[in-house]
Amino acid sequence: MKYIIVLSDGMAGNPLDALGGKTTMEAANTPMMDELSKESEIGMVSMVPDGMAPGSDTANLAVMGYDPKVYYTGRSPLEALSIGVDMEGTDVSFRCNFVTLTEEEHAYEERTIIDHSSDEISTEEAVILLKALEDGLVQKGLAKDSDGFYAGTSYRHLLVQKNGEVTELTPPHDILEKQIGNYLPKDDILRNMMIASYEILNHHPINEARREKGLHPANSAWFWGAGKKPSLTSFEKRTGKKGVMVSAVDLLKGIAVGAGLKCVIVEGANGGLHTNYEGKARAALDALTKAGYDFAYIHIEAPDEMGHQGSMEDKITAIENIDRKVVKIVVEELRSIGEDFRLLILPDHPTPVEVRTHTGEAVPYLLYDSRIQEDGEEAYNERTAKNTKRKWPDGYKLMGHLLQEELC
Repeated sequence: MKYIIVLSDGMAGNPLDALGGKTTMEAANTPMMDELSKESEIGMVSMVPDGMAPGSDTANLAVMGYDPKVYYTGRSPLEALSIGVDMEGTDVSFRCNFVTLTEEEHAYEERTIIDHSSDEISTEEAVILLKALEDGLVQKGLAKDSDGFYAGTSYRHLLVQKNGEVTELTPPHDILEKQIGNYLPKDDILRNMMIASYEILNHHPINEARREKGLHPANSAWFWGAGKKPSLTSFEKRTGKKGVMVSAVDLLKGIAVGAGLKCVIVEGANGGLHTNYEGKARAALDALTKAGYDFAYIHIEAPDEMGHQGSMEDKITAIENIDRKVVKIVVEELRSIGEDFRLLILPDHPTPVEVRTHTGEAVPYLLYDSRIQEDGEEAYNERTAKNTKRKWPDGYKLMGHLLQEELC
């Protein structure tokens, strides 16, 4: 028996007038998922515990079967695991995003975030900017010798402070199109580093070249997601299953490292709309059918990114790509070789295009077992899932349901 999760990050949303009252999931053409839904268990699951922020960090921990209230220590430390940062118990890690701020205002505090990803800046460009940022902050006397900047993927990077303090910070994707003054860190060191980052980055040659191409400049750093070193129990010890993680996102890779899953790197997988969907599907299948793994977690970031961008059309395209280029390939391959499998498809949280950030509502899930023909639904989406009245209030328990065993 093989077990697969296809995690369509941020896929759920709300009914939209522009779609005649449908959600992007309902509007998307998803024949494979709709075929599966007729023979699957469909329902709703809450992946974000009450009182916790609706982030991909807390939600994906829950999807993996880890209670966020027990295991969550912050988002950035999970990403530090992926990058290979050897954190001490007193270290504090911060996400260091490259964002795009407006340029017309005189004061930094008066500027507005217009893009949390700087047009999904390439990792190659970002690495150069990160080095310029670190050097510039050192020259200005704002970065301590013990501070460390670490490159991640695209716009997502890290700052690790020795003997740092965990402080409450605002994710940039939560305040798109808002003036930043009320959301800057209260910590003077972090605040001054962000102000200086604009001076260092705004007219860097990389950003001038991006402007010439009609792309948003990565003209400021934004710190958030602070936390200390995490400690996850082994997934294999908890479940008896040997697993792999297929993701382009450092957060998911970090969860995998902490849980002892093998991270599979797929060429061309970038966390964006034009990621290598088929490559992710093939990598998971190779792990399951050739390398002897029992469990594969396929994470696709694209619907979430398109939700943050507020692009209804692109979010629909991302969902359709997942259906055609991931789910269809996985299902047809496993069926063709006669392999029994259980497949769980779900988002971690909604990212509605009209609000352009995460929300904490329950999400629809589809659980298919190749051995069983359930009395399912005509399609897989938020409406049909809600109509089943089937609900998992503690989302982290759904993993045990997928594996058909109770996890400790």
